Amino acid sequence: MSDTAAPHRAADAPGPSLPASSLVTAPASLPRRIGSSDLRVFPSALSGTVFGWTADGPTTTSILDRFVELGGTLIDTADSYAGGRSEIMIGNWMRERRIRDRVTIATKVGKSPDHPGLSAPAIRAAVDASLRRLRVSSIDLLFLHVDDPEVPYDETLLAVDELIRAGKVRYFGGSDHTGERLFEARIAAGQLGVAHMVALQKHYNLVHRDEYEGALARVAGQLDMGVMPRYALAAGFLTGKYRSRSDIEREKRGAEVAHYVNRRGLRILSALDRIAEDGGRDVATIGLAWLLSRPHVVAPVVSVSAPAQLDAIMAAPTTPLSRHQLTELDRVSD
Repeated sequence: MSDTAAPHRAADAPGPSLPASSLVTAPASLPRRIGSSDLRVFPSALSGTVFGWTADGPTTTSILDRFVELGGTLIDTADSYAGGRSEIMIGNWMRERRIRDRVTIATKVGKSPDHPGLSAPAIRAAVDASLRRLRVSSIDLLFLHVDDPEVPYDETLLAVDELIRAGKVRYFGGSDHTGERLFEARIAAGQLGVAHMVALQKHYNLVHRDEYEGALARVAGQLDMGVMPRYALAAGFLTGKYRSRSDIEREKRGAEVAHYVNRRGLRILSALDRIAEDGGRDVATIGLAWLLSRPHVVAPVVSVSAPAQLDAIMAAPTTPLSRHQLTELDRVSD
């Protein structure tokens, strides 16, 4: 499940120009390639987590319309989101707008109660069901939503490769896999002579760094995997929406971020506030721009509950941060 952004400051206000030598993140970063694949996407991905759950049909359509209007291309969903309704709504939207060739579709299998796990039969059935719901002939990027150690990697990899050869899937990646398991998968793929993972989704943001940084980040680099951080805004905490216990109690998702409202979390928000204020940007924009400065990160995955929230999200790839600003964010979030 991804996080929901909330506007905190105007995202379209012009920021001050900085000397080119001081920039780390710059507009020239568009688009970005996903690992070793030939998929190139706008560096902000839209999550379909809320589609069919907290977002109804008209709201979902409005969000998707605004996303592509702002240049978005990568839409991320899963067969388990809202019991498959997320895929249905995205598929209907693509068909109605005749926009399939303008978007990159990523979905995940492994968590649906209808086809759980990563056995060959489960993967085949799950992908066929996703194709029907999405109303497409091919999934651009298929993620293994779980790491299923009860199923031999050979079985999973051969099943996915069969789908790739059949044209039902173009590329695939992992989710929640450890670095050791990613290496095992690459070795097995090489021995079998089948397709290997090109992407990784992982919980990663300014307040949740340790799980990805370090060994896993090194493995992602060594294997040339494109990283798509989920919970990129820490369930909305990095929008600046939650700053006190009263904020937590007032908002529906307050319980999800309560553990962030502490000295460290507020120190991070304070740094984001300063940088956002200096550049006339939104706090969420700065948090995502920091992620986009990290090695191997292609596109943070963010969900929104209203079209207007996308302005801050989509501004991140073209928001430059100086080395001094990045160092400050690294320091306060360490």
